[in-house]
Amino acid sequence: MSTPATATGQEVRRLGVETTGIEIIEESERTAQPRDLFWPWFAANVSVFGISYAAFVLGFGISFWQSVLVVLVGVVVSFALCGVIALAGKRGSAPTMILSRAAFGVTGQKVPGVISWLTSIGWETFLTINATLATATVMRKLGWGGGTATKIIACFVVAALVVLASVAGYHVIMRLQSWLTWITGIITVVFMVVAASHIEWSKVTALPTGSWQQTVGALVMVMTGFGLGWINIAADWSRYQHRDASGGAIVAWNTFGGAVAPVVLVIFGLLLAGSDGTVAESILSNPIGALADILPTWFLVPFLVAAILSLVSGAVLGIYSSGLTLLSLGVRIPRPAAAFVDGVILTAGTIYVVFVAENFASPFQSFLITLGVPLASWAGIMIADIVLRQRSYDENDLFDSAGRYGSWDWTSIGILVVTSVVGWGLVVNNYAQDASWNNWQGYLLHPLGLGTYDPKTASWSGNWAYANLGVIVALVLSFVAAYLLRRGTVARQEASTEEIADRAAVEA
Repeated sequence: MSTPATATGQEVRRLGVETTGIEIIEESERTAQPRDLFWPWFAANVSVFGISYAAFVLGFGISFWQSVLVVLVGVVVSFALCGVIALAGKRGSAPTMILSRAAFGVTGQKVPGVISWLTSIGWETFLTINATLATATVMRKLGWGGGTATKIIACFVVAALVVLASVAGYHVIMRLQSWLTWITGIITVVFMVVAASHIEWSKVTALPTGSWQQTVGALVMVMTGFGLGWINIAADWSRYQHRDASGGAIVAWNTFGGAVAPVVLVIFGLLLAGSDGTVAESILSNPIGALADILPTWFLVPFLVAAILSLVSGAVLGIYSSGLTLLSLGVRIPRPAAAFVDGVILTAGTIYVVFVAENFASPFQSFLITLGVPLASWAGIMIADIVLRQRSYDENDLFDSAGRYGSWDWTSIGILVVTSVVGWGLVVNNYAQDASWNNWQGYLLHPLGLGTYDPKTASWSGNWAYANLGVIVALVLSFVAAYLLRRGTVARQEASTEEIADRAAVEA
């Protein structure tokens, strides 16, 4: 007879709730196929906001064809890097931040873990805020309100969808994302058909050609805005992959699922924004309203549905993973409870920003962008660790500070600190007026001739100033440093794994 606890666990699983937390996925549950990775990544990125993003690309002063090249390279490469991180999920069948212990040490991993948790829950709160405000905007255009009551209802409906899905866990989310893929995908295609009449090819091709510095700056922005924004959770969705799954297929499906929608949508957005300078300018201040303005009234409701569901889809992935990261930091609660805790924080943050703090959104985004630099540094170190390793992780030692991975890997911690300091010197505060406390960034731009700061307007000038170069520099420098400086460490860990396997074979 099963115990009450066992019976409860079985009942929870029958309801579809994932009970597995940060522990290693059992062999019998590793049944996912590489193609399954398409659904969560596509659903989270088939967003009409990708169309709006085109205005930021053209804001660098480059031509349509330069912009197309930037989008193709930037989106595909950035999601391919997510695919590399996803390989760790297959090798270790554990969440991203648990697998990262191999590079930073079991205790040392808490340093990038805190950064990852703050970034994930912060951005997903921001997505929920946008979904709430999007609802109010469209409702106002329809003449159905859009005031406080609308925002309250929208806030709690969106938050409920996000929290319930993230609490249910991996299996429910995978099914949910497949449904959202079809719903948002179909509506987005209809949006493109309806909005196509606003495209004027002659104006698009007449856009002036920009310099190579402007092109590279736009490329960096695209990479940071798409794939690199997801890189700290990539292995969370591949940990159910079978051990024999093809590594190349995992990278390919992760890349294809994440990149295909943004590539199409941003290029379509380039056609729209390039055809009408007024639309491009409006997008910069009000992405939802600018796109809604060019639509007939009958399509506003489907447009709202697509916008909200795409934001919910992205927020679900983030909150689910932030819950796992919270557990990796040592919080001892069940995984559904961890997701619920983060969901409560998300809801509280949304309520505060939407209803209380009128000037909180910009400082909030400034803080999150600042976290992007050390997160990129972590990614470079993690990718180097994955490339250097030839074997699966030792599952027991990922949870044992006295094991082969140790408690602290001071080489990785040192690389993280140094490359973050360099990276912060090459990014600027995009919200200088509202978050003046963050204007210390960009201290390397002027000495290197990459930008000029005007203290009177608290703004920068120069082709590189707003390109967020520090994110890519931190990523590349940390990868190179970790690849060169940690080769011996990884080799010793791999040799130890081989010795254990040999002894086990002899004893058998």
